[in-house]
Amino acid sequence: MLRVLLPLFLLCVCSLAPGTAALAQNPIKRCTTMTGETVYTDKRCEDVGAMDRLPDVGAAGAVSGGHLYRGGCSRTLSDLVYQITAAIDAQDVNRLAGVYQWGGISNSAANRILDRLEAIVQRPLIDIVPVRPEPVPIIDELGNVIDQNTDGYYPQTQPQRPVGLRLEQTLKNGSTPSSTVFGLRRSYNCFWITL
Repeated sequence: MLRVLLPLFLLCVCSLAPGTAALAQNPIKRCTTMTGETVYTDKRCEDVGAMDRLPDVGAAGAVSGGHLYRGGCSRTLSDLVYQITAAIDAQDVNRLAGVYQWGGISNSAANRILDRLEAIVQRPLIDIVPVRPEPVPIIDELGNVIDQNTDGYYPQTQPQRPVGLRLEQTLKNGSTPSSTVFGLRRSYNCFWITL
């Protein structure tokens, strides 16, 4: 009986192998759409019009998918979220300062910003949440405001792109929540943060 079952078991395992290899090549990603919904996909988040949620960054600065840290600027919001996460996980203020838009900042202001960035990388990171603009009021054909739409009940015809990133962290004691909002700027075809 065992001689009959063993070949059948091996046949089943071999027939499943191609599917498991495809899953290993395309891991499932958790993404956030422009409307704030969570989407799970085996594609890049940008391909489905979304951005990565908190990526899993290893101690050596590598993402669990095997991508190593690379220099240069963040061309996508997912890359920017990855850079922020990696900087905080490594407690590396220089890496976080590398994605900050420094143009037009005086020396004294730069020192204050670096002190704030240093405090940010010292706190444990819980999540990075996109910040969206306020909902647009509903206006009739004469230009009169019908509803301020402060609750965002009426959907927009265009998805609202994030205008900032909110870092959800805890203080070093691990129980006191802390929140920091970075503004988003696009310059030289890259995304940058501001305070």
